[in-house]
Amino acid sequence: MTEANIQMSEQNGAARPSRQSGRKSKHIRSWGNWVALVLLVLGAVIMLFPLLILAMNAFKTIGDYNATGPLSLPAHPTMNGITSFWVSSNFPMKFVNSLIISLVVAVLGVVLSVLNSFALGIGRVKGNRWIILLIMLANMLPQESLLYPLYTIFKEAGLYNTQLAIIIIFTVIQSAYGTYLLSAVYGTFPQAILEAASIDGATRWQVLSRIVLPISWPTISVLFVFFFVWTWNEYMIPMAFLMDDSVQTIPLALATIQGQHTMDATALAAASLLSIIPTIIFYVIFQRKLNQGIVAGAVK
Repeated sequence: MTEANIQMSEQNGAARPSRQSGRKSKHIRSWGNWVALVLLVLGAVIMLFPLLILAMNAFKTIGDYNATGPLSLPAHPTMNGITSFWVSSNFPMKFVNSLIISLVVAVLGVVLSVLNSFALGIGRVKGNRWIILLIMLANMLPQESLLYPLYTIFKEAGLYNTQLAIIIIFTVIQSAYGTYLLSAVYGTFPQAILEAASIDGATRWQVLSRIVLPISWPTISVLFVFFFVWTWNEYMIPMAFLMDDSVQTIPLALATIQGQHTMDATALAAASLLSIIPTIIFYVIFQRKLNQGIVAGAVK
């Protein structure tokens, strides 16, 4: 064997342990990934379990429910509960009412949050810390304490029993939370970028539309999703302000199923499933924006 062959064999022998160690490290990382995946799947199953139970009971008859309980599959699947709620509650009209109120509140809430936060966080309004503190304290007030003052105000204004009253109330409530959140984000905005824009002759509106909004768009998208879902699920204030059936929302329609002494569990499950399907579709549509906003917030 020549000297060159001996050197090559020694190099190959030295390289083998490193390759084996690389394979071991890959094996260790892959096991860690598998464990994380299993934990995530288990978490998803736990989170989806109530929805699965709801869906099973929505397609049961009351006889199946009484005989086998809520944890069994429907022996005689039926759509009677869903069709009955659809017709009795005038679900299409309630759906349109909820959709209009939630969308308008989400859009107006985001717009007000951005404008207020730009003035407080970047515009440096005098006393901005005290204003933000007051907004935070206002967010901590329970809705029960707001019912009577709001009732008096909107009764005098002639807006009681109208969707406009609900839109105004929840726009203010949601924008207060959005202002508190975005003010903290805009308060850490790099001043060098703002000074460079002002030197180039950019106006306040141009700074907001061309610099601040593109950077904070993921966070704004998250606020839009949250505002929509929160407004969609609201029950107490709409119950106190929307008396006519023509202006009521889906959560109020669910309350009509429960009697004073009796309750049809399968009908309630069918109605609940039908009411949450729009929010699930909304989440699926905006899932990418929601993930981008969460990741952007984590990176910041």
